[in-house]
Amino acid sequence: MPRYIAFLRAVNVGGRIVKMDALRGHFEAEGFTDVETFIASGNVIFDTKAKAGPALEASIETALKKALGYDVPTFVRSLTEAVTAAERRLFPEKDVAAAGALLVGMLKAPVAAGAQKRLDALDPSQHAFAIVGRELYWLCKVKQSETKLTPNQIERVLGGSTTMRSMVSLRKLVAKHCVAP
Repeated sequence: MPRYIAFLRAVNVGGRIVKMDALRGHFEAEGFTDVETFIASGNVIFDTKAKAGPALEASIETALKKALGYDVPTFVRSLTEAVTAAERRLFPEKDVAAAGALLVGMLKAPVAAGAQKRLDALDPSQHAFAIVGRELYWLCKVKQSETKLTPNQIERVLGGSTTMRSMVSLRKLVAKHCVAP
């Protein structure tokens, strides 16, 4: 049975606290099996017979809205897609080493033409961006606590929602859940 990772937005931020055992229970109630969570930031690994794509994401979003009472944008990736996203090296290593953070934003679909140019205009002295398919890579050259740029501003530029994960967290998730048994 195919195994996927759901990257959830709006979980355990802004006062919207969800216990991981409850989150696993919500997924199991929808018929997903072998459900696991990874850290308390909305990463759910699960098996399903359903095919990945917008219908699966919408199904999870509907169930979570009913269970939690608010919208939870959901971004589903296969294990292979997660590994590929974690392995990409889009910025020079010296820039990554000097940066405050390297983040990966999961997107619903590839963004419209011109998005890269609009992102590049967002204070290039402090930020660099790269878009590959359904992932946005954000090299924050200063500490995140020092930047004025927010994920909401990035979403406005992209014209759609995203959920961000640090590259460190994504690589740890992949190392734990995306390796052959």
